[in-house]
Amino acid sequence: MGAGGHHQLYRPGGTVVHRLAPQCKLPAVAAFAVVVVATPREAFWAFGVYALLLAAVAAVARVPAGFLLRRMVIELPFVLFAFLLPVIGLGERVDVLGLSLSAEGLWAAWNILAKATLGVVASILLAATTEPRMMLLGAQRLRLPPLLVQIAMFMLRYMDVILDEMRRMRVARESRGFVARDVRHLPALAKSAGAMFIRSYERGERVHLAMLSRGYSGSMPVIDDLAAPLGSWVTAALLPTAALATAVLSWSLT
Repeated sequence: MGAGGHHQLYRPGGTVVHRLAPQCKLPAVAAFAVVVVATPREAFWAFGVYALLLAAVAAVARVPAGFLLRRMVIELPFVLFAFLLPVIGLGERVDVLGLSLSAEGLWAAWNILAKATLGVVASILLAATTEPRMMLLGAQRLRLPPLLVQIAMFMLRYMDVILDEMRRMRVARESRGFVARDVRHLPALAKSAGAMFIRSYERGERVHLAMLSRGYSGSMPVIDDLAAPLGSWVTAALLPTAALATAVLSWSLT
């Protein structure tokens, strides 16, 4: 099943990281995230090592820093929450630049910022070097629940279709002089959302009937050969293995 073109998070390339099989990269990134989360928050140097490991992966994959920074905006809610913790936190207070802040809140803020940032960067690198469709096929190879994989495939395939439908509805509203300016226009927007839901549901019914007429029996055929040689698994394991060694050393020093 096609993916309807490259996703905006994907950056085409022919590097070693791009060529790795998706079923190798998915568990590698997941293992890296688990190791980062399990690292003691007091081990500042360990998080620096993790950042250097990700920087090395980005360099090998030829993913520029600007590309990563623009897509890290998704982390902004976590950053805002982390900045509030030292202010609203309880317990011992410390003075920082003339402000009385919670010591435990500062530790919690650092813990969230460091681990969330590393996890987000790792996810962005995964998305930048793996096409969304190939990522789902890799999940299928890893024996993830088939129904969930199929739902994700259909969502990926028809996301652009739904977005185009929403754009057409917006153009139709504006061509009739409607421009949402305040809460008085919420009923009209709610009706548009309801119409969008009904259209999407009806389209899904038509697609399902078309698939049944073509012999769909509950599973999608796997056309792509995603066999992963041992070298791919070894290469993908370098990141989580190095991170695990760093984490073990940080546990022994704390």
